[in-house]
Amino acid sequence: MNRTGETGEFLIVGGGIAGASAGWHLARAGHRVTLLEAERTPGVHSTGRSSALFSEYFGNTAVRALTRASRDFYAAPPPGFTDVALLAPRGVLALETPGTEAGFEEARESGADAPEPAVEVDAVRALELCPALRPDAFRRALYKPGARDIDVDAAHQGFLRGLRAAGGTVVTGARVVALARRGGRWHATTAGPGPARREGPEAAREFTAEAVVNAAGAWADQVAGLAGARPAGLVPRRRTAVLAAVPPPGNGQAHGPGTGHRPGYAAADVARWPMVTDVADTFYAKPESGALLLSPADATPVPPGDVRPDDLDVALAVERFEAVTTLKFHGLRARWAGLRTSPPDDTPVIGPDPGVPGFSWLAGLGGYGIQTAPAAGALLAVLVTGGEPPPALTALAPRTPLPGAAELPPHCPTQTPVESSEICRKRPGSSPAAESTTARTGRWPPSSRSRRT
Repeated sequence: MNRTGETGEFLIVGGGIAGASAGWHLARAGHRVTLLEAERTPGVHSTGRSSALFSEYFGNTAVRALTRASRDFYAAPPPGFTDVALLAPRGVLALETPGTEAGFEEARESGADAPEPAVEVDAVRALELCPALRPDAFRRALYKPGARDIDVDAAHQGFLRGLRAAGGTVVTGARVVALARRGGRWHATTAGPGPARREGPEAAREFTAEAVVNAAGAWADQVAGLAGARPAGLVPRRRTAVLAAVPPPGNGQAHGPGTGHRPGYAAADVARWPMVTDVADTFYAKPESGALLLSPADATPVPPGDVRPDDLDVALAVERFEAVTTLKFHGLRARWAGLRTSPPDDTPVIGPDPGVPGFSWLAGLGGYGIQTAPAAGALLAVLVTGGEPPPALTALAPRTPLPGAAELPPHCPTQTPVESSEICRKRPGSSPAAESTTARTGRWPPSSRSRRT
């Protein structure tokens, strides 16, 4: 049975934190918004499987600008957004392990311009921050004090709740299977894995709107194809994580030459440790739920889908952290994998599509989607309505073709980047379906040290 669902100004495809933020901003600005989520619960593939870290040290220039523009929102959310603190102190301790000397200097330089600059610390201070470290496993250490834990679920639910409160609609179990533009409006046909929680058990429904926002994460290029837009060359990548219990006090163990006999650690003490990583980004470990979240920082290209952890990556996550600490893990509480989807240059794709009227992108946020969501959603909202970008994101015009565009398939877009000081520009037209508008965030190749741990 095919029935017509909500009509309005905007259809947002994808209910992860990016789509939820865009919907929140558009609905609060008075626009009629319907958000379509393919799964029964929004955010299950990426948002709900993140490392939950807010860091202004990660990402290229565009990502850092979006992150910094998001910090005030998370530090002091609008009234009614949430009743819990979204940010909490954490810090990141990055180690120079053998063979990563050049990476350490690059990391120190790139972290120097953060609001709370990264600082080199000696071994004594590194061991104060994380007593389980092996002194012989690293030569130097870099501390990034401004990194914060973020309550991802509270932030995500705040956006969804605020969207609804402003008159928007959230429909789950609504996978978009067709998109067509007729009579100046978009028509989206949906199907789903089961009954849509809000809309009932119909096998298919049709929703109409003046404009579509493609916030479909790993499926964004597929959604673009349904709309007749060229793909952005997005690549979904698997990121593996495990939750490992730390040996408690009284379970001391000897580990390797020169490390001696070290005790276990109380969960309350572990909770105060910073995230520990190496400057080559081959692993990270972060206190989580009375245990340690470990990851090998893998980024394996995979098709869009419900990804599962690979046994080898699980083993590497444990092995690499054990190699720099006195800890030995004897069991894992949980293991999982999530998706992080990026274009080739690791810069988000934000704004109206240059070739398809009324079709816009909010995709390719990679491992930075949580920390950039407030500013990314705000930027998308002003770009699709002709408003003024936030002051921190005001930019000049793009100047040169996208690096590497020639290597993309013939049907891929040749989007334009901006200088490193630029993020966006205001485009002409105030209608959400304005055909003359086109925008992307600034794009340029990030350094190898800019990637999110």
